[in-house]
Amino acid sequence: MDTMQYTNDAVELLKRLISIPSVSRDETAAADVFEQQVSAWGLRARRIGNNILIQEELNPHQPTLLLCAHIDTVKPVSTWTRDPFTPVVEDGRLYGLGANDCGGGLVSLLAVYRLLRGLSLKYNLVYLASCEEEVSGEGGFRLALPELPPIDVAIVGEPTGMQPAIAEKGLMVIDGTAYGKSGHAARNEGVNAIYEALDDLVWLRDYRFKKESPLLGPTKMTVTVLNSGTQHNVIPDECHFVIDVRTNEYYQNEFLFAFLQKHVKSELKARSFRLSSSHIPMEHPLVQRCVEIGMTPFGSPTLSDQALMPFLSLKLGPGESSRSHTADEFICLSEIENAIQTYVQLLSA
Repeated sequence: MDTMQYTNDAVELLKRLISIPSVSRDETAAADVFEQQVSAWGLRARRIGNNILIQEELNPHQPTLLLCAHIDTVKPVSTWTRDPFTPVVEDGRLYGLGANDCGGGLVSLLAVYRLLRGLSLKYNLVYLASCEEEVSGEGGFRLALPELPPIDVAIVGEPTGMQPAIAEKGLMVIDGTAYGKSGHAARNEGVNAIYEALDDLVWLRDYRFKKESPLLGPTKMTVTVLNSGTQHNVIPDECHFVIDVRTNEYYQNEFLFAFLQKHVKSELKARSFRLSSSHIPMEHPLVQRCVEIGMTPFGSPTLSDQALMPFLSLKLGPGESSRSHTADEFICLSEIENAIQTYVQLLSA
């Protein structure tokens, strides 16, 4: 199967998308261009907010595979040495914001959908370009989910070096507050809220969860923000802190939150429970097919739309996670070409 024209189409579309600022929650213009292009290619596109769903008529007697990647980007960091919204190809690298995360996966999976949709497959194929992925926004995958057909398994096109990430850590952000009583520092009055928080902070630093994942390692808790006090001579009556919790597949967010509440005296409030860890068994046919063609499954510490998927999924995409959210982000043109060929090899069997 000749994939060169599809590769060229993918690169040209990615260049157009890079040139349109599409920071999370501001993706309308990029979604417009994306929708117009897929319609020009004769694909049946449906707009759900700024999410673009593509599917043909489905066979209800076959399983359904979802191809998913996101069109939004983070804000460009200040250390870019070039215009992040001007796509430039140098030495085989396409530079631009979102080129790696996850424009490469977005256009590669779309090319594969175009290549495979006319074949006689033993499964249905559905494609979703999601928005607000970088902020896990309400208008992103969560908005599109009720409109999807029943999905059996998904491939998420995040940059993984085209190796299958079969497990992904979840995320829970918790706001903690320790309470004291204000007073004059010179007279040793009141109850210092910072000191009230100390035991909790030390426990959070030192506690280790017993169940470690061979793919994801341990569940980790990190205190990342601490705020207290109004001025030097006033005993603080409140101490606020933030806990970043990264879960492996053995711990659900709701369970961990209840566990923490029992072990700390500070008041805790979880911002959300919905970003759960995900895991697909090694025995799954899609994973086994990856292994057959020489891929190496691994566990990913970074979050994606997988966290919102109530069905099995894995991450597999061109580019490298280490380039994501960095200045002068790029993807190699050869990575896009290789990704399309590899996806076709994986999915046409």
